[in-house]
Amino acid sequence: MRQIIMDTETTGLDPRDGHRIVEIAGVEMVNRKLTGNHLHLYLNPDRDSDPEALQIHGLTTEFLSQYPRFAQVANEMLEFVQGAEIIIHNASFDVRFLDSELEKAGLEKFSTYCDSITDSLLYARELHPGKRNSLDALCERYGISNAHRTLHGALLDSELLADVWLAMTRGQDALIMDFDEQDDHDNPGIALQRFDPSVLKAVQISEQDLQAHAHYLAQLEKENKKPTLWQEWGH
Repeated sequence: MRQIIMDTETTGLDPRDGHRIVEIAGVEMVNRKLTGNHLHLYLNPDRDSDPEALQIHGLTTEFLSQYPRFAQVANEMLEFVQGAEIIIHNASFDVRFLDSELEKAGLEKFSTYCDSITDSLLYARELHPGKRNSLDALCERYGISNAHRTLHGALLDSELLADVWLAMTRGQDALIMDFDEQDDHDNPGIALQRFDPSVLKAVQISEQDLQAHAHYLAQLEKENKKPTLWQEWGH
């Protein structure tokens, strides 16, 4: 199963007011494992961002002027998402902008090119009714550090959302499918079994690994000017 966790940044709130996408990013996950393959594009919107939007993403008109326009990289984006399930937080917002940009480029709607679109915000609301379900709130709920998120960025937000999505749906990992060997080979039965963690091989951590981990945490604490959640929880 191939999934792409995506995010966009825009010049404002509504494409009908002439607002455009300024950044697109996505990270690839196959069988619930991040592959390291990702898409990250800055775009020249040919207009200024609203002050409120600029405060959120910090991408100035001058900075974006050096990058291509959406139509020039549309095929690269579509090739990346082709046939995958797309996971977006508050998907209706991003898809509305993607559809608008694709229409300007003479292309079909975004949903035409992917297998399906899943809104992680709607999923979170069903899972946690009556609670805050913004990306920051979900990071806090699931113990995912977002201390380095001083501004919204499409790639960073995609990476955070991937971690959140895996945490929200981790119950799916508790079941595995197995074939009953006694069934007829032409009509195998499928049994659902609870995962037994005792079958996992224990890996001993070396002193060198512990020192490298401590050095990494110290660097994070220095950059963020506060301890990591790992340190606060006493690990």
